[in-house]
Amino acid sequence: MCRFYTENMSTFSTDEVAELAAVAHIDMNDEEIRKLAEDLDPLAEWIKKISDADIEGVPPTTNPLSLTNVLREDVVGETLDRDEVLAQAPEAEAGMFQVPQILGEE
Repeated sequence: MCRFYTENMSTFSTDEVAELAAVAHIDMNDEEIRKLAEDLDPLAEWIKKISDADIEGVPPTTNPLSLTNVLREDVVGETLDRDEVLAQAPEAEAGMFQVPQILGEE
């Protein structure tokens, strides 16, 4: 089992990176595995620093700016006439576009 969430996240072995790549079905050669193991170490150090931060008494924040409904009102406007649009389609049936089957289903 990989030790990705343990207290001691100082180094990632190439075996751990290879195991993770295999689980994720990512084909990596030995050089890519070695490089990724090296690149993960600084990331693990930052995760450790963030995990060690004292957040006692700090309220959760989802957005530092208090925005309320910044979207415009939903207003009904002019729409295209379905019969006019379907008249321009190469094929239509029962009020819908007729398209070629692509999934091989009956």
